[in-house]
Amino acid sequence: MRCLTSFVAVLTFLVQDVAAVGSAFGYATGTTGGGSATAQTPSSNAELVSWLGDSTARVIVLDKIYDFTDSEGSATGTACAPWTCSPNPQLAIDQNSWCENYEAGAAKTTVTYKKAGITPIAVGSNKTLLGKGKAGGIAGKGLKITGKSNIIIQNIRIYQINPQFVWGGDAIQIDGGSKIWIDHNYIQYIGRQMVVTGYGAVTAATFSNNVFEGAGTYSATCNGRHYWAALFTGNGDQITFALNYVYMTSGRGPHVGGTSGYKQYIHAYNNYYVSVAGHAFDPQVGAYVLAEGNYFNTVDQPVTTATGYAFLPVDSTHTAQCSSYIGRACVANTALSSGTLNRNDLGALSAFTSATYVKSASVKAASEVGAFVQANAGLGIIN
Repeated sequence: MRCLTSFVAVLTFLVQDVAAVGSAFGYATGTTGGGSATAQTPSSNAELVSWLGDSTARVIVLDKIYDFTDSEGSATGTACAPWTCSPNPQLAIDQNSWCENYEAGAAKTTVTYKKAGITPIAVGSNKTLLGKGKAGGIAGKGLKITGKSNIIIQNIRIYQINPQFVWGGDAIQIDGGSKIWIDHNYIQYIGRQMVVTGYGAVTAATFSNNVFEGAGTYSATCNGRHYWAALFTGNGDQITFALNYVYMTSGRGPHVGGTSGYKQYIHAYNNYYVSVAGHAFDPQVGAYVLAEGNYFNTVDQPVTTATGYAFLPVDSTHTAQCSSYIGRACVANTALSSGTLNRNDLGALSAFTSATYVKSASVKAASEVGAFVQANAGLGIIN
């Protein structure tokens, strides 16, 4: 009887002890998600939606793909063709009169798309969403965080959200919030942004160890590479973007800023960019981007010449300049068979003089990044 009691106690401990692997770092340091809540696996799509959106602290484990693709049926409506390239250009759903207001003159047509993609699942505060092995994920619908805090999304696949249509849906939207850790996920076949922040400030977020897979049939640039990788536009965004694998994209990796009067603070390090037929970093007005220790492998334009501030050092002269701003030398970026790294705006460094998590970051040499990220990013690495 004593042995049986001990076995039951151990089994109970193991079930209850399911939690995110590792600890949030960078700006998201201290994020605990659902904490010690007993792990549960939803029995249905409806239960997953209910659990994610309620006010209860939860650890939610996905052991399969929860497929929402056809859950809300299809809609038929107007779309326009903003691009004249071929083959297989994305069409833009006429959402909020976008075709009339921003693409006047673009050819219009009628399209049918999945309604589930344009209505993301709301995520409440104090949630941990975990995938089991490589099995867990969500198809046909993304996630949306609006003004919530203390959230972990780890080791899940998000994919197949109207990939042929701009405005067909985002994978992960965050419009205002704090303490959000997006880690070890795999995102592919998305209509619009893989990850995006809205105009509300995301004051402490880390995107780490994710795979942003851009290869697909439909593309805004008609080259089989997704354009809409990441967009950070919140007024006061503080984001760590580290150890991610950005592959076969053509733009916005990430796009930062773009609204006069808004400011975004992005620390991007040890990311591996591969086969980007377009641009990676796009710092628009309001952007303050410090990018170090990244490896650009066959990237047409590692950073654009847009009007935001960006510091991407490539030599000892520039890495040494960091010391007087963040108390340490930066780590040089490396570009192989890529465009020129030509941005060293000291205005970007001045924005991080009080940024504790930037100053204390442990940044690998760029030469280590390719092998490390390929071995450690994405699904099934943690379990």
